[in-house]
Amino acid sequence: MSEQVENVVPVWTLTTTEVDMQVAVDESSMTPQRLTELRSALALFADAPIATLEVHPRPRDLDRSHGIPFGAMSPLARHLGTLISGAAKSTSSAATGEALYRMVVPAKVAAQIGSGVLSPMASSAVSGGVHSALVGAKGIAAQASFIPAVGVGAAGAATAGIGALTVAAPLMLMAVAAGASVYAEYQRKQAIDRLTTLLEKLHADRLDDERNRLDGCRNAIDKATAVLLDQGRIGASLGLDSAVHAIDTEIASAERRLAQWRRSLATLRGDTIELAALNRALPGIDAPDSEFYAHLELARLAIALKRRVLVLQAVEHAQLNEGNPFDNFVAALELDSQNLDKLVASLDSLLYRLSTVRIDRSHGVFDFTFGSGDVDKLLNTAHRLRALSDSVSPIEQPKDVAIEIAREADGSILVFPAIAAQATPMPGRRHVGADASIG
Repeated sequence: MSEQVENVVPVWTLTTTEVDMQVAVDESSMTPQRLTELRSALALFADAPIATLEVHPRPRDLDRSHGIPFGAMSPLARHLGTLISGAAKSTSSAATGEALYRMVVPAKVAAQIGSGVLSPMASSAVSGGVHSALVGAKGIAAQASFIPAVGVGAAGAATAGIGALTVAAPLMLMAVAAGASVYAEYQRKQAIDRLTTLLEKLHADRLDDERNRLDGCRNAIDKATAVLLDQGRIGASLGLDSAVHAIDTEIASAERRLAQWRRSLATLRGDTIELAALNRALPGIDAPDSEFYAHLELARLAIALKRRVLVLQAVEHAQLNEGNPFDNFVAALELDSQNLDKLVASLDSLLYRLSTVRIDRSHGVFDFTFGSGDVDKLLNTAHRLRALSDSVSPIEQPKDVAIEIAREADGSILVFPAIAAQATPMPGRRHVGADASIG
């Protein structure tokens, strides 16, 4: 088989409602760049959300540790199976067994869902890169071609061609919800790992209790995720109500602490601040294993858990209301995430302000000596403050977001965290299993 044929990728265009729209393109094949341009054009001019679904060979050494599994009878797996089965009847290009599907949500739709809910996972392996379960060590060749696949429309009629849109609202809802949930779970794991390391050094029982209460919510959230994405109803036995209460309590604590930090920092004027004055305003900021940094991680943990809960509540809202479930899902997320977005923005603002502070030694009347230990503390604190900017969400143009779904031969699937979609992967990009670390 030639390399040209090996890199041919079937692709569907999906929408959530009937859209009277045709785009004149060459339907035999197109490049990744042209597909990206087409997707952006469709998202710009169409009234309903439009996504594309690509079919790629599944990497042999795929790392499954970062995905959420769903059985073959789950709604997401069944909707995906119906789509590809309909395509298999009319074309041999769509994979019907093991494959890796990539649903690309345009930046416009991703922005509507929420910047903190559906965001690409950053990579430490490549500067400016992103993690991807799809891309192997050799990447995808730049000359890869995309060909239109055949899907099944809302009424069961076959639709074909890049210009024809397959109505697949439940599939898009389930895929986006699962991708957002697994991304929030990734954030939770990162926060709990950092927090555990801090608390091992701090030996603070009170903070240990806060951490344990929050992390104890994960079991109820995992069960509720499985039930809701199987189109079930959340009952009291799952314990989600108590989990939400614990998370909301910690969110309130984070808001209170953040307000106090902002008030204290506002009393310090200028870009150059004496270390002693900064430590009086924000006790523990000069020590890497202090309560200040533990409180930061507790806030991040609570925010990550709240993101998962918001996705669950939005899915439940969409499934209980008639009409377009994807529109209901987006509306519920927009409504409920506003206050959380304000908290995240306020926290980012504080961290960015701290990262720009130039700290100096004390210049008081009685400050005659300044030893090597004082110099080390000053330098270490300065480096630590600069590093705070790394956790601030960058202000940039919204990106197309890809949700990758690995399908097994038995029809079961594995959904991976959302990643940034690129027309042509950068040289040297590797899938998550090849990285020594994540973050």
